[in-house]
Amino acid sequence: MNEEMSEDPVGRRVCCDGERGTVRYVGTVPPTPGLWLGVEWDNPDRGKHDGSHDGVRYFTCRHPTGGSFVRPKKADFGIDYLTALKQRYEGEVQEVFGGEEVKISTKTVMMVGFEDVKQKQSLENLTEIGLRRCKVSSSGPANEIRITTPLAESLDLSGNLLSSWEVLTAITEQLDSLQVLQLSHNRLSISSNPTSLSPAFSCLRVLSLNSCALTWSEVLYCAPMWQQLEELYLADNDITELLRPVDVLQTLKVLDLSNNQILQETLLEISHLPRLEKLNLSSTGLSVIHFSDTPAGNKTSSFPALKTLLLDDNNISEWSVVNELEKLQSLVQLSCRRNPVIQKEKNSETARQIFIARLSQLDLLNMHQIHADERKGAEIDFCKMFGSAWLKSGGHRDPEKNHPSAEFMTQHPRYLQLIQKYGAPDEGELKEQKPFALKNQLLTLTFVCPEDADKKPIEKKVPDSMIIQKVKGLLHRLLKLPGVEFRLTYTCSKMAGREIEIDNDLKPLQFYSVEDGDRILVRWS
Repeated sequence: MNEEMSEDPVGRRVCCDGERGTVRYVGTVPPTPGLWLGVEWDNPDRGKHDGSHDGVRYFTCRHPTGGSFVRPKKADFGIDYLTALKQRYEGEVQEVFGGEEVKISTKTVMMVGFEDVKQKQSLENLTEIGLRRCKVSSSGPANEIRITTPLAESLDLSGNLLSSWEVLTAITEQLDSLQVLQLSHNRLSISSNPTSLSPAFSCLRVLSLNSCALTWSEVLYCAPMWQQLEELYLADNDITELLRPVDVLQTLKVLDLSNNQILQETLLEISHLPRLEKLNLSSTGLSVIHFSDTPAGNKTSSFPALKTLLLDDNNISEWSVVNELEKLQSLVQLSCRRNPVIQKEKNSETARQIFIARLSQLDLLNMHQIHADERKGAEIDFCKMFGSAWLKSGGHRDPEKNHPSAEFMTQHPRYLQLIQKYGAPDEGELKEQKPFALKNQLLTLTFVCPEDADKKPIEKKVPDSMIIQKVKGLLHRLLKLPGVEFRLTYTCSKMAGREIEIDNDLKPLQFYSVEDGDRILVRWS
């Protein structure tokens, strides 16, 4: 401890009883005798005050309960990288006397190919190094890292005691092939000259800085260090206001900003990143996204390369936001789970259909593939669902008289395109938007066995949300055919002579656009 305290501890990182913090003060705290360390804890629940004691301020904290005083002997200032490396890897595999057995953790096993294991475990052959929560605080002897782990391509230093980017670069500048760096749950003080540190990250492609208490301004200030960066993970930081990256982050393909309360009016500041393909905005408080540079039906210049967008757990409550996403040039994958707009519909399947119909290029929604038959069914149902509103707004089946209002087209910008594709819905096909009630969801269906003349047609009322698996279970009971494998199709008066296959047991009847009065054809082998 005396050796550790020989240098000024202020600014250094410490660990105490499993909690990490930064030393903000060293000295006396009257009337108690002796030396104290004033520590700002990463977890404010660990602290007791804001750096003040008995009316005297000794240091400042970001959080009113983020600070406390500890005795130096209780503070662990950590170990160097090489010590941690040897403890982590050379301590994993031990030979047991006799040469025929190997002890791994607490278990003793027979030695099979142990020389190969030792070869793989040898430090100079490591390409992926994991030192998460190993209390690393410094690099160790000069140039030893380059000699010890020359092949390292991926390094995990999450949750350590690194105090600054300069301390970190003393490690990474010796790893010439480093491409992936995990630094989450650290508190690195900002360098006065980030550009000068860039050679230490010359090959870096992936950087994780989750839970590092960073602002977006600090990220942009540090960004000149990472000139080849393609993936940047910044979840759960202090990012609120976004500023436009100028001459930095231009190579970025993946950006994770989840769990940051972002000011949504600043979102478009990052929309000009030319190569950004995946953006995670989950749990950011977003309720509105608007691209004002172009009207509905056209493509925006914002986010030109964006293919994947994650918007889970936000406050999106209007379909107009989804309409705006149709303006994105390259969007093919979307996740928008647990948003209020989904609860506006009678069930999640109907909401899924509306998403698909409103977004023409989407091929993956909420982690589930959109197949051609699902898209077709969703778009046809969308036409039926809003057909009455279309007619009331000035729509007409005669193209020359078809002049829906601007308000309708703003609400449903793809509607005209879809009726050109499938034809306008007939009067009998129009679906009125009814309030949620069980009676509005019951279908009267006739079950027919075309290959067994002895079984008479059965008429039954079932909810349109019943999944096909349960329909088959019902048929097992109604037809008294337990255990057989059913194959279902259905016919309707609107498509006379055509049977539509029902081939997914996990989908509800409404997924296949089964309607009141339709006939379900039941076959088995």
